[in-house]
Amino acid sequence: MHKIIAVIRREFIERVRTRAFMIGTLLGPVFFIAMAVIPGLLLSRGSAGRRVAVIDATTGDFGARVESALAAAKEGTGANAKAKYFPIRIQSAPSRVREVLDSLVPKTGLPEKESALDGILIVDESGVTTGKVSYFGVNVGSLEDMGQLRAALTPLMITERLRRSGVDPALALGATMPVDLETRKVSDGKLTGESGAATFGLAYAMGIILYMALVLYGTQVMVSIIEEKSNRIVEVLVSSLTPFQMMLGKVLGVGLVSLVQIATWATAATLLSKNQGRILGFFGVSGAGSGMGFSFPSMPTGLLIVFFVFFVLGFLLYSSAYAAIGAMCSTVQETQQAQMPIMMCTLVGWFSTFALLKDPTSSFAKIAGFIPPLAPFVIPVRYSLAPIPLSELLLSIGLTILGLLIVVWFASKIYRTGILMYGKRASFRDVLRWVSAS
Repeated sequence: MHKIIAVIRREFIERVRTRAFMIGTLLGPVFFIAMAVIPGLLLSRGSAGRRVAVIDATTGDFGARVESALAAAKEGTGANAKAKYFPIRIQSAPSRVREVLDSLVPKTGLPEKESALDGILIVDESGVTTGKVSYFGVNVGSLEDMGQLRAALTPLMITERLRRSGVDPALALGATMPVDLETRKVSDGKLTGESGAATFGLAYAMGIILYMALVLYGTQVMVSIIEEKSNRIVEVLVSSLTPFQMMLGKVLGVGLVSLVQIATWATAATLLSKNQGRILGFFGVSGAGSGMGFSFPSMPTGLLIVFFVFFVLGFLLYSSAYAAIGAMCSTVQETQQAQMPIMMCTLVGWFSTFALLKDPTSSFAKIAGFIPPLAPFVIPVRYSLAPIPLSELLLSIGLTILGLLIVVWFASKIYRTGILMYGKRASFRDVLRWVSAS
């Protein structure tokens, strides 16, 4: 046992002391801060004060109301909100719209001129009837700007059509107001207080955490074995360790490294969520004005235990398979094709979580939870969305452990012989011969 612990300690210390680990661990919190601050900076410094000419070719006061609506549009909220548009209404006869447009286009998009226009909006009787409005401007490529302009004009168009049809706009708009569905999760007969969006975010995060850990750290086990084979260090280690001890020590050591890094990222993300207002204020961004609602849902103790158990089982299962691939190959290039079956299993497990988000109680969700390569992805996500009977949970854990033991048994057979093989990647027939050997 002490030999396995020695390998674990060596693998853990060697990786934790590297610059790549330190930089990666520090970049995690920096990334979370950037994800919270940068959108706030962009929103707080958005494009405000666009000069828009409104060519009014309508009858009545519809053009004046369009001008008033654009003038009332604000960038941001609160006392620091800025005017989004500075509209200039130009009355025109329907027959002269094209002439007025041609006279305004040369004044549009000119840099560093106070009299320059940013856009030209045409409203006419045809636009009120059909809902098609023409806009010419420098920002037509901005989906956000066009969406905001469309949102400002839509209620005006609807109101005008209702008024012309003899319908009270206030009554009609009130009757057609969309439903604001407020969701709260209930688990085991208790109200958790989590919203539907928070539950979705939590389930999505758990699936991607496991996938990233397997991609980043599972492959490290494979690469480490190939490097030791290339340097012939493995020949020295075999003299004092059994192949199984070497493989188990590597898998557990790298697994601890992944847990430390992921725990660091999770802690940083939680602290950021609780102190987001202060962080945004430090960068001069108002939390209310930025439109950010960045928060991490609370993770119940039961879900945390389930996630940890299946994270460990999944990592050991896939890392053992990666160790076998490393033993089969002599170079990193050879592993690109050899590891495809493992990559396919991780992708199937990752994509299966999206089916759970639609219906976590479906037959597929129950069956996938009993398949060892898929269970580490499926069960935590399913548990976060809907309660799982204890019998099913224990059966899934038991089957995953059984699958882990089978993979470890096959991997140790391959590892025992493969670590001393050089020159070329082992064929499928060679692998079968290694496994069938005593």
